[in-house]
Amino acid sequence: GEGEAGEIEAATEAEASKVLFSMDGRRLFKFGLFEFSLAVFAVLGGLAQYAETFISIELWDLDLWRGLAEEQGAKISGLGPAIQVISALAGLIVLLFIGSATGLVRTFLRDWSFILEKTARGFRRRRGLFTRTDVVMPQHRVQAVKIGTGLVRNRFGWKSLSFVSLAQDSGSSNHVVAPFAQDEEITPIIKAAGFEPPAEALDWHRTSKKYRLDRILATCAIFVLPIIVLTIYAPLFIILIPWALMIASILGNLYAWKFRRHALDNGQVISTRGFFAPKTQIASRVKLHSVELSRGPIAYRRCYATLHLGLAGGGFSIPGVEIERARELRQAILASIAERDFSQLT
Repeated sequence: GEGEAGEIEAATEAEASKVLFSMDGRRLFKFGLFEFSLAVFAVLGGLAQYAETFISIELWDLDLWRGLAEEQGAKISGLGPAIQVISALAGLIVLLFIGSATGLVRTFLRDWSFILEKTARGFRRRRGLFTRTDVVMPQHRVQAVKIGTGLVRNRFGWKSLSFVSLAQDSGSSNHVVAPFAQDEEITPIIKAAGFEPPAEALDWHRTSKKYRLDRILATCAIFVLPIIVLTIYAPLFIILIPWALMIASILGNLYAWKFRRHALDNGQVISTRGFFAPKTQIASRVKLHSVELSRGPIAYRRCYATLHLGLAGGGFSIPGVEIERARELRQAILASIAERDFSQLT
């Protein structure tokens, strides 16, 4: 009967599905520790606006808070140095505890029972504790993949993987399919989506050295006015602060240049940037809609350009590419696009 047919269909679909990634409670706890958040203070600040109607204190009165700060400052000054240090450490510990607890709560609520499956219909992602979401993404609509990480979590090898899709039904073009995973867990998902992880054997190209110099000069220009003002009015040790920040910015740009790279393989465009928190974007060449070279007045005279790739559901730009290299990329990508009928891809 119809009931038996439905059971057979459900069983067949269950057999056809393959779990690509999931997170248990232990993994969620680790993830939550890295999701440090002080959003609770923003919520309290919003509630404080409504509290003024019930209490006789003007919470945004600067004189009130200035008086409290002076009073508490006088009390702290009366304490010994050891007590002051202990109080500061205690305040920092409380702040870290609140931020970590907030991150844990948000992570458990959002990603509870997270599971990603490969089914006959495409990729299926389910997650959530109170609000359970169930998203299905057909494989042919996955336009690109993004690999990201954070400053701290990268030291421990944790990364996130997102799909960029057409997303006509979901309202969002970026779908996180592995929010907290290791490389060996991310690689099979990338391959299941029809992409290949970036390899060091590819012909990698860095951004133009002229583009690097222009970025450094633009950064230095930000510090010029503060340095002039502080040189006139501030003591010597204050003047050294913007100088130190400017030098650190210059060194950071010089070092970061080594990790701003791009490459082409047989079917993909790959772009990477960042050392402390590297980010990688991989797009299928045949699924790109357009290729545009953008050059401002400075870039025109300095012979480099920004390559804008037309990606459905997201953006993909490679800045600071030498003009000859940019033209080569455009020609190669357009040739790949012309090989396929776009209507067959969407």
